Amino acid sequence: METLLNTNLPNGADPVKDGDQKTFMQDVVQASQEVPILVDFWATWCGPCKALTPALEKVTRAAAGRVRLVKIDIDKNQQLVQQLSQMGLPLQSVPTVVAFWKGQILDLFQGALPESGVQKFVEGLLKAAGGQMPSADLLAEAKAAAEAGDHQAALEAYGALAQAEPENPEALAGVARMLMLLGEEEQAQAVLDSAPEKIAQHAELASVRSQLELAIVGRAAREKLADFEARLATDPNDHAARIDLAIALNAMDQRDAATDALLDAMKRDSTWGEQAARKQLLKFFEAWGFEDPAAKAGRRKLSALLFR
Repeated sequence: METLLNTNLPNGADPVKDGDQKTFMQDVVQASQEVPILVDFWATWCGPCKALTPALEKVTRAAAGRVRLVKIDIDKNQQLVQQLSQMGLPLQSVPTVVAFWKGQILDLFQGALPESGVQKFVEGLLKAAGGQMPSADLLAEAKAAAEAGDHQAALEAYGALAQAEPENPEALAGVARMLMLLGEEEQAQAVLDSAPEKIAQHAELASVRSQLELAIVGRAAREKLADFEARLATDPNDHAARIDLAIALNAMDQRDAATDALLDAMKRDSTWGEQAARKQLLKFFEAWGFEDPAAKAGRRKLSALLFR
C-alpha cells in the first residue's frame, strides 16, 4: 500500500529538514498532500528531544521518502507555536511530534519514544495514509464483481479488504454474503460469528445475518408453498400460514408479494403472535438493505398502515 504514496523527492535527497514559520505552509501543509509529514517540535534546552530526534531521523530516512520529517525549534518560532496552539495542538511541552496528511493532522504523540516506538508510529501513519486508495479500490472492485454475478471474484476482493482492515464491517459482511451466495452457508455463519465485538452489531453484518437466516427457512418454506396457499383458501385468518407464505415468496425473490402478505396479516390481526407479522416484515427490510426499492416501498406501506 505504501508504494502508492508519491515520494516526489530527487534521488539522494534528504527527507529530513529544518523548518520554520515562514516555510511551514510549503514544507508541511502543502507537502503533506503527497506524503505524510512528521513535524518534530523541539527545543535546545529539552533533554528528551536530544534522545528522540535521532530516532525520528533514522526511522524517517529508513522509510525511503515515504514519510518526511520537518524539525521546528519552538523558541525560534513562537508565532507559529501560538497559532497552532490556538488550533488545539498541545505544544506547551516538548518534544511533541505531529503527523500531517492531506493538509490535516492525522496523529501525534508527546514525550520521547524509543526507536521501536517511533517505528510503530510511522508504520501506523503509513498504513493510514497509504490505505485510503487501496481500500476504496478493493471495495469498488468487490461491488462491481458482485453486481456482475462473479461471486468468487467479489469474495476475493472483500477478503483482501477484510484482511487489511479486520474491523471494516462492509468488508466482513461482503465476505459472508459472497460465501452464502456460493453455497457456503456454514462458512458464512462462521465469518459472522468471528466479527470483532466492536462491529458485531453493525447494520451491514445484521443484514447478512438476516439474509442467511431467511435463506435457510426460505428453502423449507418454498417446498410447502402449495400447502400454505391451501390453508389460506380454507381459512384466510390462518396467520401462521400467511407468514410462512411470505417467507416462501421472499425466498422466490417476490419481495413486493411477500410484503403485501405480511401487511395483510397485520390488517387482519396486528397483535397475533406478539406482532409476528410486523417483526417478520422488519427482518425482511433488514435483510434487503435500506436502499432496496422493495424495502423503501414496504416501509411506506407499513407507515401508512400504522399511522392511518
